[in-house]
Amino acid sequence: MRKLVVILALAALPLAALPVGLLAQEKPAPTPAPQAPAPTLEKPGTAPAQEPAAAPAKPATPPQKLKGAAATQPVDPNAGKTIEEIIARVNNEIITLTEFEKAKQTAEEDARQECQGRCTAEQLQVDIEDRQKNALRDLIDQSLLVQRGKDMGISVEPDLIKQLDQIRIQNKLDSMEAFEKAVTSEGMNWEDFKNNIRNRILTQRVVSSEVGSHITITDDEVAKYYEAHKADYVRPEQVALREIEVSTQGKNPDDLPALKKKAETALKRVQDGEDFGEIAKRYSDSTTKDQGGFLGMYKRGELSKELEDKVFSMKKNELTDVIETKQSYLILQLLEHYDEGQQSLAKVKNEISDKIYNERLEPALRAYLKTLREESYVIIKPGYQDIAGGGGSEIQEVSATPEVNKQKKGHKKFLLFGKRSGSDSGNSGNSGSSGGSGSSGSSGNSSK
Repeated sequence: MRKLVVILALAALPLAALPVGLLAQEKPAPTPAPQAPAPTLEKPGTAPAQEPAAAPAKPATPPQKLKGAAATQPVDPNAGKTIEEIIARVNNEIITLTEFEKAKQTAEEDARQECQGRCTAEQLQVDIEDRQKNALRDLIDQSLLVQRGKDMGISVEPDLIKQLDQIRIQNKLDSMEAFEKAVTSEGMNWEDFKNNIRNRILTQRVVSSEVGSHITITDDEVAKYYEAHKADYVRPEQVALREIEVSTQGKNPDDLPALKKKAETALKRVQDGEDFGEIAKRYSDSTTKDQGGFLGMYKRGELSKELEDKVFSMKKNELTDVIETKQSYLILQLLEHYDEGQQSLAKVKNEISDKIYNERLEPALRAYLKTLREESYVIIKPGYQDIAGGGGSEIQEVSATPEVNKQKKGHKKFLLFGKRSGSDSGNSGNSGSSGGSGSSGSSGNSSK
């Protein structure tokens, strides 16, 4: 199962709500263990006004003698250790050269995978260069969003456990211990692997709460878009489906009655009026659960004959009974049945709304990240270029050691989008105290 684990780790973490380019690494990059700061890149705001007197040297501890052996020779404490180069700091977090190189390598792999015969060699090379150019920016963006999520007190541990179990099932592994062994056999640290998945989930939560919740789309905007793009909505007959899947793969036969009961409970709750998408998030084991169970669009001939006959005869929002398959107990809902030809506005309204939303999300996200940067210390080691958000301007490279007399800016609250009319929930509408990590201990703007 070489390379399969990492690929399915991505599959278990849908990023449809994020624009391409942000956190575009398909494979989780290793999260660095805490490293001793390189002497040339001091922690912001900690440069001493003058060199302190050297502390008196402590007497060396005499070497211990091993029983029955000669006295131990003095050992160089740095022998065998790899000194990691720090190329950027984001508040109290660091980005290492190893992470940066890994991000560039992953960017190239992603570009080649997406091309696969659909572009020329020249187009592929341009795509690779564009992705690699933004690799450091994307690492900094991810660090800012993860720190923001921690400041907001967002916990994603239940989701992490579910995601790991889904990846395990997709890799046909019978236990979490076997999964851990498979990950380490690929040369990855188990804790780093989990932490990368944790950070992806946390990032999605922050983007949804702090950016996505502020994007509104009116019916007039949808209608205007439809009239301008009518030709895009001439289609063959097809159906849009949602699913709730309770996996039985690798389960003990004694567990099957309880799993079927779980599926029947999910179906009953939807039948009683609860939202299908919310029930899918709670009950489904499928990777589609984070999209409310959205499975996709299917034309005739793309489903098994049994399922095709069933779903193409269903009415909008109608549900199937619990369907027993070889790998799961499955519930399907017909979201829409599109007749052949020109689709009506009513049938494509949600699709258009999603398209407009995604088009607006990227610039809104870049503006949000720009604000987070302004409320954080982002220090780039000279010689490394980081393209900032908003207009593609460059972050000014700064000295590795900030000037001693540089006046630090105090924390200030910011409200990127202003207050929303109506009721707000959670942290929507107010991004809180500061964009930086709560553990940073100071704030400022290193990019000015």
